[in-house]
Amino acid sequence: MTNFPEVHPLNASPEIAATYADIRAVSGLSMVNLIWRHFAALPGIIDWAWKGVRPLVASQELVDARQRLIDAIELPTLPPVTAEAWQAAGVCGAELTAFRDMMADYVRGNSTNIIVLTALRLRLEGIDYATPAFSATPAPIAMTPAAPLPRIDTLDPKLASAIRALAQYHEGAQGGIIPSLYLEIARWPALTDSFPNWLEALYEPSAMRKARESTCRAAEREALQLLPAFDPAPPNVAEMRPALERFTRLIIPDLTPVCVAVQQLLPRH
Repeated sequence: MTNFPEVHPLNASPEIAATYADIRAVSGLSMVNLIWRHFAALPGIIDWAWKGVRPLVASQELVDARQRLIDAIELPTLPPVTAEAWQAAGVCGAELTAFRDMMADYVRGNSTNIIVLTALRLRLEGIDYATPAFSATPAPIAMTPAAPLPRIDTLDPKLASAIRALAQYHEGAQGGIIPSLYLEIARWPALTDSFPNWLEALYEPSAMRKARESTCRAAEREALQLLPAFDPAPPNVAEMRPALERFTRLIIPDLTPVCVAVQQLLPRH
């Protein structure tokens, strides 16, 4: 359980399911992240928020901003991981292709969300810079919806314990939040043992803090240049702010560096 109620894709009304489908299509992602599923649980919020950020998500400006954000993340030097080590963890051949695609999805999704949701937060804080003109980018390749993530309480107890241990490297894990990346790697259980070794330098608390803070700075820098316009906020907009604060200042910028680091450790094509 988490502190944030959500509408799971399997339980979504036709209207919310249509919004989820549009989020996936415009974002070029196979998943709808927890923050959007939480917004769906708040009456009138998801449609208002998504309408506001959609032009930015579909823009060339965001493509460029994502890359600048990724380049600005301050990561420690990590030792390389050999193809043989990935193979020993069960990630090779078709599984390596699947894992590579999944990590690209996570890097794209997290770097998108941290920028556009930071822009939303800044608007709610009263930043009233003019909205720039966005240049539409070609529609991304349609993604097949991702399979639902496993619930942690349905996993083998040893695997569930290892996943919870990975979550504890993240300050945003309080309240029972398990970063979805770690639920994804339940498909490759050996990775739950490998990550603490491969990412040891990043998981060190001061390195995680440095990486998170650099991600937040980059996101705010980009968001200030790309503030989208929003319709008048719904009367219950305050209900979304606790999640928006926590996700943009802690949860997403805490996980984004890990996703970028794991992607960099993958074997070359």
